[in-house]
Amino acid sequence: MKDDHIQYRGGYKYSLWEDYRVQIGITGYTVTHRLFTLAPNGWLTVFADYPWDGPSGPTIDTPSFMRGSLVHDALYEMLRLGLLPHDPCFHLANRELEKICREDGMWPCRARYVFRAVEDFGSASAALAPEKTITAP
Repeated sequence: MKDDHIQYRGGYKYSLWEDYRVQIGITGYTVTHRLFTLAPNGWLTVFADYPWDGPSGPTIDTPSFMRGSLVHDALYEMLRLGLLPHDPCFHLANRELEKICREDGMWPCRARYVFRAVEDFGSASAALAPEKTITAP
C-alpha cells in the first residue's frame, strides 16, 4: 500500500476500551485474529479497540444488550471470515447472545425475541464474506 493512502473500516458506533475476556459455550475451536481469539476451552478474548455497531435491527442500545452484542458481533465476524464453521456455530452464537443478555438483566421475553430475530434474520450477516476495508487518499 502506498504511504499516502489509508485503509479503514466504517459503520461502527462503539469501540472496546480494554480487552474483554469471557467463557462461552462454543468449544473445540482455535481462532487467532488481530481483533479476537477463541481458545478450544471456550475462552473468548476481544481485544481493546474492537469496533462494533451494538445491537442491530429495530431495537435500542440498552445496558442489558451491550455485552451480548459485543460477543455476538465478534462471533459473527469469525463466521464471516471462515474462522468458525457456520454449522453449528451460527446457532451457538445466537444462544450466547440470548444467554448474556439474560445474565445482564434483559427481560426474558425480550431476550427470547432477540434470539428469534437473529435466528430468523441473522444468517446473511454471518455468511462467509471477506473482511471489508475502504481505501482513501
